[in-house]
Amino acid sequence: MQTIHTPHAPTPIGPYSQAIRHGDLLYISGQIALDPQTGSLVGENVKEETHQVMRNLAAILEAGGTSFDKVLKASIFLSSMDHFAAMNAVYGSYFGEGSMPARETVAVLGLPRGVNVEISMIAVL
Repeated sequence: MQTIHTPHAPTPIGPYSQAIRHGDLLYISGQIALDPQTGSLVGENVKEETHQVMRNLAAILEAGGTSFDKVLKASIFLSSMDHFAAMNAVYGSYFGEGSMPARETVAVLGLPRGVNVEISMIAVL
């Protein structure tokens, strides 16, 4: 088991790792729209938040030796299902044709720092 950390994604705001590599799998903790350099929230709306979340995930995937085309599963948490269409349009733009992972999307009562979207992933190396 190996802990993955990159300065190109936010430092965890709790007692967890950005990702854990175990065998041929990379387990990425939930990412929110934090700027990795400043730790500040990014985005005026769910589209902008989702782009930052996906940039953070891309940096962790790269640090772990993989990429979006190798993501097996994503878990998406929204503050409201009213954000689904906007988030989905941005999220889908990061994957190539035929490389969409399995996933679930759920609305939750609250997310860290009051954000609208959090995404975690599992990828193969």
